[in-house]
Amino acid sequence: ALTRPMYRAGLVSRSSLLKSVYAQLVYLLLGADEKKMDRLKESMLALTRGWERDQVDSIIREALSELDPYIYLEALDLMELHRALGRKVFLVSSAVEDVVRPLAERLGEVEVIATRVKIEDGRYTGELDFYCFRENKAVAIREIAEREGIDLAGSYAYSDSATDTPMLEAVGHPAAVNPDRELRREAEKRGWQIRDFRRPVRLRQRLPQVRAPSPGAAAVAASAVVAAILGWLYFRRMSAQRRDD
Repeated sequence: ALTRPMYRAGLVSRSSLLKSVYAQLVYLLLGADEKKMDRLKESMLALTRGWERDQVDSIIREALSELDPYIYLEALDLMELHRALGRKVFLVSSAVEDVVRPLAERLGEVEVIATRVKIEDGRYTGELDFYCFRENKAVAIREIAEREGIDLAGSYAYSDSATDTPMLEAVGHPAAVNPDRELRREAEKRGWQIRDFRRPVRLRQRLPQVRAPSPGAAAVAASAVVAAILGWLYFRRMSAQRRDD
């Protein structure tokens, strides 16, 4: 909370501010509402305008190395099951791709579908190229399915937010995971599977056990702006601290 005023006062560098914003994104993605998420996205776009992409990537990875996010054990087990059955796993997020990809890399060979920013001559322009949100998530996975020959009728999608209803509708096996109230009602009405994940573990503890996927149909994992999780993967810092107490 103090980093931005300190930056304006010249007490911290722009890179330090970017690391702070990234850390907020990692955790507020887990528990922020749509308006907060939009503000953080705009803050990051404004901060990186004119920066070299490689420089921003380096700062983001350095910031991530200082974090120790939680992951739901049920989510890891589910990803491993889909891989064992020959399905490709995607992390679909409304967050900026350069934010999501370093997180996804910690999960092994997980592909990313996310918001893309415009890059010109290797530098950020501060503008969006594609906003991966609501209907656009469904558009993106349909395009990839067509390009890669993935059978969406035989694929799986998981989300916790009603904003991802279009994406859930795009596959043959939708599931609501720790859903918000609206999505729970929709899932009950449509007869979609409802799952509750309740066993968070530190990602670093589980990292050596992550296995690479084999080719096949897609299991689409949705990342959304929700109360306790980032696409059912990353557990909110506040909740994690309470469990550690």
